[in-house]
Amino acid sequence: MKKILQGNEAIARGAWEAGVTVAAAYPGTPSSEILTEIAKYPEIYAEWSPNEKVAVEVAAGAAFAGTRAMACMKHVGMNVASDAFMTLSYAGVKGGLVVVVADDPFSHSSQNEQDSRNWARFAKVPMLEPGDAQECKDFTKVAFDISEQFDAPVLVKGSTRISHADSLVEEGERTASKMPLGLDQKEIPKHVMVPANVRVARRVMEKRMRDLEAYSDGFSGNRLETNDPAIGVGAAGSAYMYAKELCAQDAYP
Repeated sequence: MKKILQGNEAIARGAWEAGVTVAAAYPGTPSSEILTEIAKYPEIYAEWSPNEKVAVEVAAGAAFAGTRAMACMKHVGMNVASDAFMTLSYAGVKGGLVVVVADDPFSHSSQNEQDSRNWARFAKVPMLEPGDAQECKDFTKVAFDISEQFDAPVLVKGSTRISHADSLVEEGERTASKMPLGLDQKEIPKHVMVPANVRVARRVMEKRMRDLEAYSDGFSGNRLETNDPAIGVGAAGSAYMYAKELCAQDAYP
C-alpha cells in the first residue's frame, strides 16, 4: 500500500518493517517526530532518554542482546552521544543498531550548523543519506541489514528538508532479525573495550572499512540517471533532490 509520509514518519515505518524492538531518543528538531511515530507501533518499546548519550547506550544494550534497536537525535545531539558512539565502532554490535541523526542546514531551528557526515568518517562507520521519504524508509531498513552484516553501528542522516518533507511511500511488511537473543560469556572481550581488547578490535574495524568500500560500490541505492551526458553531478540526500530539480529536462533553454 502507498501512503504519503513525512520523512521522519518514513524512518519510523522503516524501523518497524526492519523488526526493531527498542528505540530511544532525545527530542530536537528536525528529528523529534521519529520517536513519536515509532511509539505508535506496539511491537516497539520506545522511550525518551535524558540525553542523547543515554539514548545510544539504551539502544546499544538492546543490540548487544541480539535485538534490533535505534537511537535518534538532531545534529548537535551527536556531540553528546559521541562518547558512547565512538567506542561502539570498535565494539561492534550483534543485533542491528542504527543511529539516526538529523542535520539542520541554514539553522531553521538550531544554534549551529553541523555536517554529520564527518561522524561517519571520524568513527569509521557506514552512513546512508536518503533523499526523500521512500528512501528514508528503504535506507532505514537496509541500514539494519548492513549493521548485522558488518557488525557495526550504522548512521542514517536526515536533514530538515528531508525530515519534514512529504512524499509517496510504498509500505511493506514487518520482518524480524535472525540474530540469536541473549548474552554469551564469550562475547565479553568484544563489548568491554579495555586497551587490550581495543587493539584487537582496531584491526577488525580497519578490515571492516575495506569490506564496506567494496560493498558500497555495488550498493542497490546507487543510481545513474542520464539526462544531458555533457553534465555530471554526484549527489546524495537533499542535495540530490535539488540537483535533480535543477537539471530537469525543461530547465534548459
